[in-house]
Amino acid sequence: MSMLEIIAVAVSFLGIWLTAKRYMLCWPVNLLACTLYFRIFLDVRLYADMLLQALFGLAILYGWIIWARGRAQAGTVIVAPLPVRRAVVGLATGAAGALAIGWIMHRFTDASLPWMDASLSSFSLVAQYWTARRHAVSWLLWIAVDIVYVGMFAFKHLWLTAGLYGAMIILAVLGYRRWRATIMTPDRSD
Repeated sequence: MSMLEIIAVAVSFLGIWLTAKRYMLCWPVNLLACTLYFRIFLDVRLYADMLLQALFGLAILYGWIIWARGRAQAGTVIVAPLPVRRAVVGLATGAAGALAIGWIMHRFTDASLPWMDASLSSFSLVAQYWTARRHAVSWLLWIAVDIVYVGMFAFKHLWLTAGLYGAMIILAVLGYRRWRATIMTPDRSD
């Protein structure tokens, strides 16, 4: 456990909490968390997750723009349902990305856990895209991904990060409930 990991955990937790509350401040905080974890994953040779942080940075900028445009008059972010067809396409894209990234990481790098790392990275991108598009179901995908991440980070002895992802599972459950309730009562202000 390094000071960098401690700071990254605190910033990440804050960013996820702000996202669950639908506060616009979540975007710059999450961008900082990505930068910190980029360095951590470089150090432990989780290259797909390192690449994921760079892609998250781009997705965060995208999400920031989408959320800024998708707010109610009161300023709250409007949650949108995810059509089944788009969900299937998203999951299929995640699977294809997992195979492609996994093959590249396995074949051309000394990556630790290339297939698991690639799968988690690919499906995290799908979850991040769904979050940016304001879909409540994004939290369900985050829960699934985070459960596996806890095991991977524990295996890599990133105990604090494993603990963060355990806490993120709880935040994702709360985020899903909160966002889902907003879909059912869209006029309610939080």
